[in-house]
Amino acid sequence: MTDTQRRGLVVVVEDEPAISDLVRMYLLRDGFGVSCHGDGEAGLAAVRRERPVAVVLDIRLPGIDGTEVCRRLRAADDWTPVLFLTAADDEVDRVVGLELGADDYLTKPFSPRELVARLHAVLRRTSGPATHRVYRLGRVSVDTERRRVSLDGAPVPFTATEFDLLAHLMARPGRVFTRDELLAAVWGYAAHAGTRTVDVHVAQVRGKLGAASPIRTVRGVGYAAETAP
Repeated sequence: MTDTQRRGLVVVVEDEPAISDLVRMYLLRDGFGVSCHGDGEAGLAAVRRERPVAVVLDIRLPGIDGTEVCRRLRAADDWTPVLFLTAADDEVDRVVGLELGADDYLTKPFSPRELVARLHAVLRRTSGPATHRVYRLGRVSVDTERRRVSLDGAPVPFTATEFDLLAHLMARPGRVFTRDELLAAVWGYAAHAGTRTVDVHVAQVRGKLGAASPIRTVRGVGYAAETAP
């Protein structure tokens, strides 16, 4: 393995050469290997073939778009972390992307340094904590070492971000967290990024766990994990 691949391979799917080259340069400088592709079909094939540590995925792509690439990956039970790149006015696409299982997003124009920082944050979530904890509330358990969520003993597939959101809440049952606090603790960045991200991920967790979900909404404040009545 070369020095530029020591952090693992990142697949970048972006049809604007200037943006793709800039992202590639910063990722290489930070020690990642990089594989760049200019359309959705090529990017999807690269992820399946090259098994990267993460994917940087533009939403607006020739052929199949970024949301469809993400949908196909998750449908195939591929939970490689995905960071979306979106236009500033593409809020609907950002929400759809998060609902499909993306871990984070950046709006264009963006700082390449912030992209690298966000990528590190996603990968830290994937690697998990050094200590082993198992949290249980009702029918749901979270195993931090295996990074597994179970419902009635059966594993439920979660993205890295969904897992860390649920684990953070279940580690402190009954405590109410504001959306800003969750952004800082789970995503690792400030509130200006948009608290809608938290709401979408909470909805995703609830959708996967159904009535057994321990996440409760505290109106006007935020969220807490509690045993379902």
